[in-house]
Amino acid sequence: MNGARVLTSTLSAAGVETVFSLSGNQIMPVYDTAIDDRLRIIHTRHEGGAVYMADGFAQASGKLGVALVTAAPGFANALSAVYSARMNESPVLFLSGDSPIGERGNAPFQELDQCAMAAPVVKATFRPTTPTELGTMLGEAIRTALSGRQGPVHIALPFDVLNADADESALPADVAPSIRPFDNAMAVAAALAGAERPLILTGPMLNEGRGGGRAAALRRATGAPVICLESPRGLRDPALGAFAEILPQADLILGIGKVPDFTMGFVRPPAVADDAKLLFIDPDGPALDRAKALAGDRLVLATQADPGAAADAIIAEARHLDRADWLTTVDTAHQHRDDPSTAPGIHPRTLCAHLQAVLDAADDPVLICDGGEFGQWAQALLNAPMRLTNGLSGAIGGGIGYAIGAKIARPNATVVLTMGDGTAGFTLAEFDTAARADAPFLAIIGNDACWNAERHIQIRDYGENRAIGCDLDPKTRYDRAAAALGCHGSKVSDDDCIAPAIQAAFASGKPAVLDVAIASLPAPVFRRA
Repeated sequence: MNGARVLTSTLSAAGVETVFSLSGNQIMPVYDTAIDDRLRIIHTRHEGGAVYMADGFAQASGKLGVALVTAAPGFANALSAVYSARMNESPVLFLSGDSPIGERGNAPFQELDQCAMAAPVVKATFRPTTPTELGTMLGEAIRTALSGRQGPVHIALPFDVLNADADESALPADVAPSIRPFDNAMAVAAALAGAERPLILTGPMLNEGRGGGRAAALRRATGAPVICLESPRGLRDPALGAFAEILPQADLILGIGKVPDFTMGFVRPPAVADDAKLLFIDPDGPALDRAKALAGDRLVLATQADPGAAADAIIAEARHLDRADWLTTVDTAHQHRDDPSTAPGIHPRTLCAHLQAVLDAADDPVLICDGGEFGQWAQALLNAPMRLTNGLSGAIGGGIGYAIGAKIARPNATVVLTMGDGTAGFTLAEFDTAARADAPFLAIIGNDACWNAERHIQIRDYGENRAIGCDLDPKTRYDRAAAALGCHGSKVSDDDCIAPAIQAAFASGKPAVLDVAIASLPAPVFRRA
């Protein structure tokens, strides 16, 4: 046994079956031992793609996602995607090859202080010096990724540590996550019962797809509306409808795994009433410190606990109150989708109606929304029990990786990806990965031949004739590029062709790309008169 075998045996024992990776010199020992430990390696075209896939896998499965990349430039290529995983609260084990410990300071090939670079975007980072340390750190890394507010954890893998002799005593005895219980359920239940217009706000871990039904259970138990805030557009998230108009009416806000940030208007007026009572439950002490600073004397409670454990305890303790009028008020605003926009080309509304029919007909639908303006239309108009978005990071380009990861996690799922033409260019080569991994999904590229979000920002802020650097070539054929990479591809320029193109895509049995010429419209912002 060597250090690499310590790694792959630990992953196998922890239930990991798939590793998303792009190969390189320093991680070849891991590739070798992965064969005997029966770990499937999905080999990607870019290191960022490996992390996006691990992130999508983690979100769609509820399990640990694992990304393995090579040292220095490979590691650096992946960091942007790791930041997205952190903001998505996704449990990802991010493994990177590293230069030998024995040559530290001697300028070995691709020497880099990876831990220092990773630290700002991960929950923890480790660099073992022996196989025994590797085993210990692996156990801690897996526990950390899955515990509290879930997120990515990094381990640098020095080449000589991977090749050093080890014995079975190096294997970690336990990788189970720790759970911080919640002991204040009675006080929270009492506060909720005393409010007329309470709101419960959650983060990504308790969204509809990942929360195990807790959001709906909280609503039933308390009679309070439950809203997940997970968009880079904050209260302007089109998926929230006109909810921003209702938030200031709440007389009590309970955040479970959600503390004040930009998505809540920092709990300042006018986003939140200046006399609203505020309660926050969060696994992270520093996050609660921020909550205390922003909430001031409106703060009723700030305590540490795991979001899931807190939700379960509140559900068990809560007394349901009939707040039918308040629920209707919030639901009506949340579901508001009035949009009178028109423009030449296929309207995103029309395209989304066809896609919703696909999702409604599927036994296990998974919706992935990536990108700027078209991605926001999709988030606003499409619904599925499992939905992955580009998340709080605001980064675009991860959608293809998310779709592959989700399909590997749920092989029988109907996975539908929506993205803009700008977004598609980030990781287009990963369609080759999808074809090789036999991971079919339907990808819709809403093509308006421009960076539409940026164009509308420039026009709004600087003037009608001040847009620059926004045009893309309308002759670019993303469908043909995907077909050349082993996928099905089709160009759609007319409303009547959408349904037949979708049918042909599924009939192909391949990862499929529909390049759809859509109207160039800004993302909707829903307001009521």
